[in-house]
Amino acid sequence: MGQDIRICFLGDSLVHGTKDEKALGWAGRLCASAIAQGFPITYYNLGIRGDTSEGIKQRWEYECALRLGDDCDSRLVLSCGVNDTAIKNGSQRVPFEDSRSNVREILTQAKQKYQLLMVSPPPVVDEAHNERIKALSQAFADESQLVGIPYIDVFFPLFKDKVHLREVSKNDGAHPKQGGYGKMAEIVKASPHWWF
Repeated sequence: MGQDIRICFLGDSLVHGTKDEKALGWAGRLCASAIAQGFPITYYNLGIRGDTSEGIKQRWEYECALRLGDDCDSRLVLSCGVNDTAIKNGSQRVPFEDSRSNVREILTQAKQKYQLLMVSPPPVVDEAHNERIKALSQAFADESQLVGIPYIDVFFPLFKDKVHLREVSKNDGAHPKQGGYGKMAEIVKASPHWWF
């Protein structure tokens, strides 16, 4: 395995792994597992706390170009939506159709350069917020299918997962700790769409 595999994980604090005691999040756990299997991976966590699809749309191309070259096996994982669907000053931070459009634009452009995968936003504690996340997750799945990009749903498995829900509930209502991030990594790793 002599190739140079580089993966950028784009998203928000839930991609970053905020509140994980081991500072790995689900992205770090996935890559640590792949490296342990002998895959020559360099991974870049480009999760930013509070970021939305709008912010990711503005920064993804520049940030990935710095890290993913033409001379390597370049891959990109996108996951966002929880911040898009949060209510701020009485309205949703990013309107539903704008979120769809942002993701469509990112996926369409990124597909021309990189191997690409999208992971759904996970659930939070608030029931009304979860309804908005669920609707946006389905819209993101539709957009991924239209563009021809694999989509891995973590929302529904985690919505029923006691470890994840307990950690999110006891934490800040949005972020799990290492157990919940471990569950997210397991779901992605078990998908036939995950590369390793």
